[in-house]
Amino acid sequence: MQLTRYTDYAVRVLLHVGARDEGDLSSIAEIARVYAISKNHLMKVVQNLGQAGFLITVRGRNGGLKLGRSADTITIGEIVRHTETGFDLVDCGSCIIARACTLPRILNEATLAFLAVLDRYTLEDVLARRADLRGLFDKPMPLREAVVRLGKAAAEEVR
Repeated sequence: MQLTRYTDYAVRVLLHVGARDEGDLSSIAEIARVYAISKNHLMKVVQNLGQAGFLITVRGRNGGLKLGRSADTITIGEIVRHTETGFDLVDCGSCIIARACTLPRILNEATLAFLAVLDRYTLEDVLARRADLRGLFDKPMPLREAVVRLGKAAAEEVR
């Protein structure tokens, strides 16, 4: 199963907002810059997450985004269920053996197991290394610079 880009963006937004210090707000422009994602796409995602109560949007000059609920009450499964439209892995409607086939039951069981695992983890679990995430969000560096730094660090360890 592959999650949609929409779900990916929703999780990224929630991670970014959740990694902030309490009281600090995030902006769509900031999130778009950090992840190199279109602001237009993020606006749709943020609006949907706000309507669902995952986010609170604060309007005005000092406005921005903050979590609508505590990160330890938002499960990854809840986010995925909200952002994904269908979990049917196969379309059996036009298949001639559909009435006698047990594969849909097996695939449904697998999907439920997948979601059950996601339900065991909260946004807080994913934010366990909040300080590290904030450091990455606040100081995005070009790939070339990151590779050079990693190379230098590896060379230092060898010495």
